[in-house]
Amino acid sequence: MRTARLCALALSGALALGGCASIDPYDDFRSKRDPLEGFNRAVFGVNEVLDQSVFKPLAIGYETVVPELARWMIGNVFANAADLWTGVNQLLQGKPVLAASDLGRVAINTVFGFGGVADLANDFGLRRHREDFGQTLGVWGFGMGPYLVLPVFGPSSVRDGIGLALDWTVDPLREISSAGRRNNATLLRAVDTRASLLKAVDVIDGVALDKYLFIRDTYFQRRRNMVYDGEAPPDYGDD
Repeated sequence: MRTARLCALALSGALALGGCASIDPYDDFRSKRDPLEGFNRAVFGVNEVLDQSVFKPLAIGYETVVPELARWMIGNVFANAADLWTGVNQLLQGKPVLAASDLGRVAINTVFGFGGVADLANDFGLRRHREDFGQTLGVWGFGMGPYLVLPVFGPSSVRDGIGLALDWTVDPLREISSAGRRNNATLLRAVDTRASLLKAVDVIDGVALDKYLFIRDTYFQRRRNMVYDGEAPPDYGDD
């Protein structure tokens, strides 16, 4: 009888250990990061339809019709406008040297680069950075929070969504007084950005078994890396 009880306890212990072993900590971690997966997948699906039916055809047409040099100059103008907000975020993150570099880029390219058409600052060794308010919140210690897919804008998080709202508020294109010109400039920037991603998105479509999961996990890794300027410590899931 005692032997039978010992055997039963041993079997129960083995089953318990087996059950624990079958739990994938990474899957559990991902589920905590994406509690809104059902909603996010629905928005992701709508964005995919919108992209395939509107933005991708526009981007392909833009790349076909507009010469490469002209696309390069257009991209420089929009990037130069973004450099100003990057410099402000560098200051907010306590990086005055990088802030001076980014604001110096704006001054050089605006004055000597014909409003940013030419990226002369790069020739002076002032490399372009990319900082937004979502990254600033991350530097201040705010965790990313749950994953969030935004209509049109795509992958984001609760923290980065809040940051995006402020980024949008201070967008230089909003200073254009004419609503028609402002909307045209915004659309041109969106199409130019989508055209620059044509090859990358095609690669994702070719390698990702689940495009939603691939983009979600890549987004978290990339944003974390950006907050830490490429020197992120090991990620144990505590954000």
